[in-house]
Amino acid sequence: MEGTSSGMSLGEFLRSRRERLTPEDVGLISYGRRRTSGLRREEVAQLAHIGTSWYTSLEQGRSVNPSEDVLNNIAKALRLTEDERHHLHLLARPVQQEKVEDQQLNIGLERVIRALEPNPAFVIGRYWDLLLWNKAAEIVFRIPPLSNHMQLRPNWMRHLLMDAKLGSDIQDWESRVQVLIAHFRADYAHFPNDTRFKELIEEFMQNSPLFRELWPLHDVQAVTDRHKQRYDPRIGEMEFEHVTLQSSANPDVKIMIYTASRDTAARLKRIISNLENG
Repeated sequence: MEGTSSGMSLGEFLRSRRERLTPEDVGLISYGRRRTSGLRREEVAQLAHIGTSWYTSLEQGRSVNPSEDVLNNIAKALRLTEDERHHLHLLARPVQQEKVEDQQLNIGLERVIRALEPNPAFVIGRYWDLLLWNKAAEIVFRIPPLSNHMQLRPNWMRHLLMDAKLGSDIQDWESRVQVLIAHFRADYAHFPNDTRFKELIEEFMQNSPLFRELWPLHDVQAVTDRHKQRYDPRIGEMEFEHVTLQSSANPDVKIMIYTASRDTAARLKRIISNLENG
């Protein structure tokens, strides 16, 4: 099981990025046999223009307080993407954890989510707990019906990992979940010592073979707006433009909107109408 402190997370991340590279990838000549794959620590230090012992301290989770320039040099040496570079900065220079704000949603946002029908829309909190969703999201993502009497709201990551039926009906499900886990890790990096996040990660490691396989890869990716396609035997082929919005009053809250194509919207509208009239 991966270490849970921010220092250990930094070390694990650096090792995972170092081990995916070869000397040829970064313009170095490889001498002799290598016992393990990837770059050596001294090679990363050389490329980043820092001392080997200093870089080793970073990988071992010691508190060495690297500057932004040093972190950017390491990111360049390890060929990190922009999302990975940002992730590196968060792990190495974690911000002070803020108290979780009250995640009660105002009536205006509730009306917006419902008014977006038949376009699926839902709201998630810091820990990816589903706070609000409309009927279209319930249908497309197989979320339980929203009720004011629900004692426990579903967790989005738990729902995606544990619903076997959801995964069996979607093509390339594992690659899609890999991206979602990379999003989850990007959010977790903001709160590496948060107890609730640690509990969720422990739960998913124990109960989801897919999460257990993918989490140690340390892939990280920020959420981006994109075109999405999916197939559901109950609905058929669906097309959406996915947009993520954040509340200025509470940045921990994300608003996920899937704007449906004309054909997809028409089918979802018929399904919603049948459910309401049935």
